[in-house]
Amino acid sequence: MASVANDGNNKPATAARIYDFHLGGTHNFAADRAAAQAITKMFPFVPLLARTNRAFLGRAVRHLAGQGITQFLDVGSGIPTEGNVHEIAQEIVPEARVVYVDMDPVAVSESLDLLEGNDNATAIRADLRDPQSILDHPQVRKIIDFDQPVGLLMVAVLHFVSEDEAAAGAVRELLRPLVPGSYLAISHGSAEGMQRDLTDLDNAQDVYKRDTATPFVLRSKAQVGGWFEGLELVEPGVVWLPEWRPAPGDPQDFVDRPTESGGVCAVGKVR
Repeated sequence: MASVANDGNNKPATAARIYDFHLGGTHNFAADRAAAQAITKMFPFVPLLARTNRAFLGRAVRHLAGQGITQFLDVGSGIPTEGNVHEIAQEIVPEARVVYVDMDPVAVSESLDLLEGNDNATAIRADLRDPQSILDHPQVRKIIDFDQPVGLLMVAVLHFVSEDEAAAGAVRELLRPLVPGSYLAISHGSAEGMQRDLTDLDNAQDVYKRDTATPFVLRSKAQVGGWFEGLELVEPGVVWLPEWRPAPGDPQDFVDRPTESGGVCAVGKVR
């Protein structure tokens, strides 16, 4: 895979590459590192939140593959890093098909490099705020058979859609073509129940507003749960990240204080 960890002086920061930095990745530029370090200076626990969220993604994919899901649409997939969806899914179901979707061209380019030679997985550049462009994309239509169940993954991405109706509308539109037996997995940033000093939260949000094209907004468990209306929630329902079907080897940072994990999550089945 070609490395992009150069000075990147002309590259604006993106949420995908900031997340990559928090996860310890190398596919980020100077602007991404500066933004990530500014966030971490205010909230030193943010890299732990990123790892906890990534662990949820892995557990969700394993669960869906174990339920017989053989095709995945990962919207807001970000930069390739350890524990990618296709690696997890194809370990369980070798013929599993995956389409990664991100608006960051670096994330898409790196994903395509990683997937070279893998005919059952690809990456496309598209914007969650235009869900129809995702559904109509030729590569999506080539790899995903919408007559069969699909695992729709929207992990740590909807908090970058600041308008509530736009976020809810994106979920509805992407669910619309999915047949019964499909699944939706979501994780989302939330400060509800946190016992930390959040006086710098506005400043952290300003970093994303100033340095990226995707400012973030935090939402409550109730708001996230509303996106699963009409779906059959998989136990344990809408919970904090460490509480969703914990597994051996998961990060232990927030196990005894899940409300501090900074994110809520859920998986639902299309009926």
